Amino acid sequence: MESVYVMIVLAIVLFVFVANSIKIVYPYQKGVVERLGKYQRTMDSGLVLIIPFIEKIRKVDMREQVVDVPPQEVITEDNVAVTMDAIVYYEATDPVKLLYNVANFYAAATKLAQTNLRNIVGDLDLDESLTSREMINTKLRQILDDATDRWGVRVVRVEIQRIEPPADVMEAMHRQMKAERTRRAVVLEADGEREAAIKVAEGQKQAAILEAEGRAMAIEKVADADRYQLTTVANGEAEAVLKVYEAIHDGNPTQDLITIKYLEALTAMADGQATKIFLPFEASALLGGLGGIAEILQDLPAASGKALKESKPPEPPKYDTIDREPGA
Repeated sequence: MESVYVMIVLAIVLFVFVANSIKIVYPYQKGVVERLGKYQRTMDSGLVLIIPFIEKIRKVDMREQVVDVPPQEVITEDNVAVTMDAIVYYEATDPVKLLYNVANFYAAATKLAQTNLRNIVGDLDLDESLTSREMINTKLRQILDDATDRWGVRVVRVEIQRIEPPADVMEAMHRQMKAERTRRAVVLEADGEREAAIKVAEGQKQAAILEAEGRAMAIEKVADADRYQLTTVANGEAEAVLKVYEAIHDGNPTQDLITIKYLEALTAMADGQATKIFLPFEASALLGGLGGIAEILQDLPAASGKALKESKPPEPPKYDTIDREPGA
């Protein structure tokens, strides 16, 4: 009976020993094994066997963690108290350093972020601190990453959540923003009116240019038409003169006919307001032949036609000028 009790006790002891010697490390964890309080080895994820009561395993979460930096008042360079808070994202890179180099990483990271945030914003004025979030995030992440490297931690990023100036400063900023927007609206309206005036002036200028070009083209067309008409008329008159000249030579006029035409021409020349009259040198001979014209017309036999045809037209007389009083 006693042997049965002994077997039961041994089984219980064996079960407890096996249960304490088998540990499970998850994929997002690292296991740090200590033997009698001294670092022994680092175990990856999976089933881990240790010596119960002699070795102990401490699991470290290797996932990305978040540190919420509480709000605090920060004095800017222009002596304005601004309330700011931030969020720090980090991940463990060395579980041994994280366990042995820092006692409370969360508290240490929070205080470190607060002090460095005050230092960074203290070098900026209010306007720069409100518009330089990305610069503040970059500087703070670099400082925290350098400081936490010996703790086996890498700071991934830092985000500023809130920046709240005092109430009176916020009211002044709202008035400034309203005034700035009003100014921009007035400037844009003035620019629009100026652009509209410029466009109207350019349109009027272009219309005047087109109208002037149209008038110039019309004048040119009219001048071309007049030039063509004058050319046609001149050509017609030249052709008519040529025809008359040819007809006169083909008709073979006699001296008597030429004398009569001279007299008609002198009559037409004298019938005007000219102060000078052109008379041929042989005018006396022409006037003297007027008496024989009547006899020629009375004694015009059938053979006179032959004589008229055989006679040659005289050479044109030479002209001279004589002065004549107006109205003579």
